[in-house]
Amino acid sequence: MSIIPLPSIVPFGHGLARPECVLPTPSGDVFVPDWRGGVGVVRADGSTQTWLAREPGFELRPNGIAFLPNGDFLIANLSDHGGVWRMDRQGNLTPFLTEIAGAPLPPANFVYVDEAERVWITVSTRQMPRQKAWRPDVADGFVIMVDRTGTRLVADDLHYTNEARTDPSGRFLYVVETFGRRLLRYPIVADGALGAPEIALQMDQGALPDGFAFDAEGGIWITSLVSNRILRIDRNGHSEVMIAETNEEHLAAVERAFADGVMDRSHLGPIPGTRFQHLTSIGFGGPDSREAYLGSLHADCIYRFTSPVAGAPLPYWSFPLP
Repeated sequence: MSIIPLPSIVPFGHGLARPECVLPTPSGDVFVPDWRGGVGVVRADGSTQTWLAREPGFELRPNGIAFLPNGDFLIANLSDHGGVWRMDRQGNLTPFLTEIAGAPLPPANFVYVDEAERVWITVSTRQMPRQKAWRPDVADGFVIMVDRTGTRLVADDLHYTNEARTDPSGRFLYVVETFGRRLLRYPIVADGALGAPEIALQMDQGALPDGFAFDAEGGIWITSLVSNRILRIDRNGHSEVMIAETNEEHLAAVERAFADGVMDRSHLGPIPGTRFQHLTSIGFGGPDSREAYLGSLHADCIYRFTSPVAGAPLPYWSFPLP
C-alpha cells in the first residue's frame, strides 16, 4: 500500500527517451538524460527541450547526468564505449574521463558533482556485457573521485554500483548496490578518500535499489527497479513504503531468474500491467522543494507529485543552468 496515492502521481513532459535520471531545479525545470545521445529538460510549463551531441563518432547512451560549475553537462555513458563525457550547450562533446589506471573506463552508470566540486563516478561492473553481473555472485563495481588534484579509485568490489552522492552535511558518500540490495555510507576523510563503509540500509528480497534523494528532515527516499516501490528511511533508520505499484507475478519471475544467475535484458524490459516502468530515480525541486519527480526506464515522460516533506537543496542549484 502506498502512502502517496497513485492517482496523485501525474505524467510530466512528453517525448522523452529513457529519462533514467532526474535533476530538478527550484524553477520547476527538470533535466533528464536523453538515450538518443544528449540531455533534455522538461520546463516548468511542461514543454521540452533537448541538447544532442554533435557527431560523437561512437554510441552515446546517457544514463546519469550532472552539471559542472560552468553549466556544462556531464554524461555517464552506458554504451560499451563507456567513459564520462562533457557536453556544452552547442552539443560539442569532449572526454572528461575515459580511462582509469591505464585501462579504458567501462560503461559508466552515474556521475555526481558535490558541494566541493568533486566529481563522483560509479561503474556498476567490469563485466562485458554488463548483464553478466546481474546475479548474486558478482561484485566488481567501483567508485571514482575526480578533484583538482587528480583521479582515483576510492571504493571497489561493490555489488553493481548505481547512484552515489554526498549527504547534505558533506561528511558522507552514500552508494547504492543494486544487486547487493544495499545502501552504503562511507565517511569522507582527508583529500576525498573514503573510510570504511557501513550499511545504511539492507533491503529485502523484492527490492533492487537504483536511485535516491535526501529530504530536508534527514530522510532518504530510495527507488526500486521491477517492484516500482519507493521507500523513505527517516533519520532514525525507520523505513516505510511511500509508493508501490507492483506486478507481483512479474517480480517473482525476476527474483527467480536473479537467484538462478540467468537474469537478462528481458527482465528489465517493460512490466506487464503497471503504469510505472522500473522507477529508477527521484529528486525534489520547485520553489518550496516539495515537488517530487520520478525517472524510469521505459516511459516517455517523467512523473510528478507533491511530497509531504521538502527535499534537501542540491549543489548544482547555484550553477548557471540553461
